[in-house]
Amino acid sequence: MYLDLWGLVGGLVHWLMVDIVGTILNWLHLHGLADWLGSPSVLHIVTILVVALIILIVGMLVAITLIWQERKMLGRFMDRVGTQVGPFGLFQNFADAFKVLVKEYIVPDAADRLIYPLAPILIIGVSMAMFVTIPYSQGFYMSDSDLSVILTLAMFGVIPFAVLLGGWASNNKYTLIGGMRAAAQTCAYEVPLLLSVVSVVVLTGSLSLMDIVAYQQENMWLVIPLIIGFLVFIISMIAEVERVPFDLPEAEAELVEGWGTEYGGMRFGLIMMSEYARAFVGSSLIALLFLGGWDGPTFGFIPEGLWFLLKLLLVFSIFIWARAALPRVRTDQILNICWKRLLPLAAINLFIAVLFKTMEMF
Repeated sequence: MYLDLWGLVGGLVHWLMVDIVGTILNWLHLHGLADWLGSPSVLHIVTILVVALIILIVGMLVAITLIWQERKMLGRFMDRVGTQVGPFGLFQNFADAFKVLVKEYIVPDAADRLIYPLAPILIIGVSMAMFVTIPYSQGFYMSDSDLSVILTLAMFGVIPFAVLLGGWASNNKYTLIGGMRAAAQTCAYEVPLLLSVVSVVVLTGSLSLMDIVAYQQENMWLVIPLIIGFLVFIISMIAEVERVPFDLPEAEAELVEGWGTEYGGMRFGLIMMSEYARAFVGSSLIALLFLGGWDGPTFGFIPEGLWFLLKLLLVFSIFIWARAALPRVRTDQILNICWKRLLPLAAINLFIAVLFKTMEMF
């Protein structure tokens, strides 16, 4: 069963604007306004805005959930309770969100008035758009594109440019250096990341995430033959979303460093939320490409989507574990790890994938 989000929202918008509002306007003899609201172009634009709002709300809920999980797990790693606001500490994130909302929005005097506000909008927009390409089970997905892998990774590739723009537009030497570091880091780690994905595509013969999961259901999870690519992909994804120990370009624990230093208020909140949204998508990709997606033992009472969610949260737990266990890496060490360690390992993994595919053919 396919979740036709566009169809559901489109039908709801048509019912509200044509059947309800249109009827009221016609009753008030405002026929021109009723015809304008009921025109296909207006209905289409409103549908797009509503779908975008739904995706943004889902992304915010996902970010809040992952932040809560990270706070509780870090508390256990550090031998403390963690957040305690509300039952199970669930209200702490809402309190933080309210605090960010009421903070004053200040723009640096010398900042670029066009690019400065545009960069966080681009980052959060691209991060939310990634949710459309991720299938959550066999019967719950928004888009089943034959190129869903390429679409998702292409959106990851937009982030370095937006980060560099944000650092440059702030007109601060620290943010500019942070933006350049972030662009260099994320662009570099996309190379082993893509090579790991190529190995998956070689074995499955498809760029569709649905087909890749189907291949693993029929054969075996790709983490078994491509264990090297699995590890390379996890490390590269941690660097791609700028999490510890690869968070030097962002440096969220510092007072003055990182490309987002000059952003405050809700723009800072959106930037932080986009990090967790991309971490969610990255964890989803790891589960889909290497861990069988929603494939799991058939007990009858555990739905496919729950298996996928459990794998996703397990992968994100690895991200949290790395943050608690590993110190921050210097910029030169970050690039050395990529070019001198991960890239050769990704090439070896690709050779293994070609070898397995050749064995399958014979």
